[in-house]
Amino acid sequence: MIREILLLGDPRLYEASVPVAVEELETAGGIVRDLHDTMMEFRRVHRAGRAIAAPQIGVRKRILYMNVSKSAEQSEGIAFLNPELIFPDEDMMEVMDDCMSFPGLYVKVMRHRRAVIRYRDLEWKDRRMELEGDLSELLQHEYDHLDGILAVMRARDARSFYLKQTLPRE
Repeated sequence: MIREILLLGDPRLYEASVPVAVEELETAGGIVRDLHDTMMEFRRVHRAGRAIAAPQIGVRKRILYMNVSKSAEQSEGIAFLNPELIFPDEDMMEVMDDCMSFPGLYVKVMRHRRAVIRYRDLEWKDRRMELEGDLSELLQHEYDHLDGILAVMRARDARSFYLKQTLPRE
C-alpha cells in the first residue's frame, strides 16, 4: 500500500525507532511491502528514490528498505531489520544528500566512504553487507532516520543547502 511520506518539519521524523521483535516478522513484512510501494510511487513521480526508512511513513520501527533497480519490474529489494552500521575506517567523502522527506532540497554533508551493515532479513537470518561509495552514503542516510536524524541536521555549514535547480555543476 502506498503510504504518505512524512515531510521535513513533521515531529515524528525526529523520534528514535524501536527494534523489531521476532514475533513481529509478519507485521514487518507488511511494512516492507508498504515501503516498497511507497518508494516506487515516489520514484514514478519524482524520478528519484533508492531507499526508504520506516519512520518516513510514520512507523517507528528499525526497518530500512533499499531497491536500486532501474525499474519497478526489477523489484529486487532488500529489507534491513534492526540494522547496525560499522565504519571500518575514518575515510570520509563529501556528498550532496537528498531525501524523500524534503524533495528538491539537497544538503552538502560528510559521510563515511565505507561501511558494514549487519541486519536481520525477513526470515530473521543474520546478514552482513559491505558498502562503499554511493551505497555507503545511501544506507548511512537511511540509518540516520532510525535515530531521528535528518540530513539537514548534518549539513556542513549554513551554506550547504541547494534547491535542485541551483545545484552546482561539476
